[in-house]
Amino acid sequence: MLLSQQQLAKFRENGFLVLPDLFSRDEVAILNRAREAVFSQSTEADIIEKKSGEVRTAMGLHLRHEVFDALTRHPRLVEPACQLRGDDLYIQQVKINVKAAFDGEAWQWHYDFATHHADDGVPEPLALNLHVFLEDISEFNGPLYFIRGSHNHGAARAHHDTTTTSYPLWCVDQDVVAGLVEKGGLVSAQGQAGTGLIFGDIMVHGSPPNMSPWDRPIFSLILNPVANRQTTFARPEFKHHTDFTPVAPLDDDCLTRLHEAE
Repeated sequence: MLLSQQQLAKFRENGFLVLPDLFSRDEVAILNRAREAVFSQSTEADIIEKKSGEVRTAMGLHLRHEVFDALTRHPRLVEPACQLRGDDLYIQQVKINVKAAFDGEAWQWHYDFATHHADDGVPEPLALNLHVFLEDISEFNGPLYFIRGSHNHGAARAHHDTTTTSYPLWCVDQDVVAGLVEKGGLVSAQGQAGTGLIFGDIMVHGSPPNMSPWDRPIFSLILNPVANRQTTFARPEFKHHTDFTPVAPLDDDCLTRLHEAE
């Protein structure tokens, strides 16, 4: 699946791209059954909310379930990524970020490259974050907020926040956020389950707490050019995978074929 010229232009201008109906309801049901299976596991690859004790992030999913292994190589994710960044991309990170109903905590204003560069030695901000919404996401259950066009202003000034939540982040300073918002404005990424979302490594984003009665689970695949791979290896494998084999897309029906084989 390739992006249209209009979609490519919108991505370059705004820094993110929402793809409605990227996956069908039947495919999302397959993904959510796999989500239930991995969330029943107890592993160090799960990051737990500081206050509620709920899983905030489940990581290393392609090594934990065959459905997520297939999703990391799904052509609807891999082919647009290769169109934007070239064919030789490796799987850098695979996770589900959840904001549990009523208790899901905020994600501070940040951009991913600050972590990838400082903690993993990734040279350039070329990685792509490829999301799939696993439930409907609205203004009520903690959608991602983006500062439109913030990727055009380079790597923003950031500080390492190790106390606000259970997952340490390199967060963008508030005065920088205010200036970027004044330039580009805010937008939230919303859509039905099965919606896709693509954004780059220096796109400034965050999300509010989830006060609603609805969970907000999002699958996230980060693909990075092999030539831009990490150079330091301080973090565990589930936070930055070290298999630099270029990812190759499977057939488009890979998820439903797995389901039929069960």
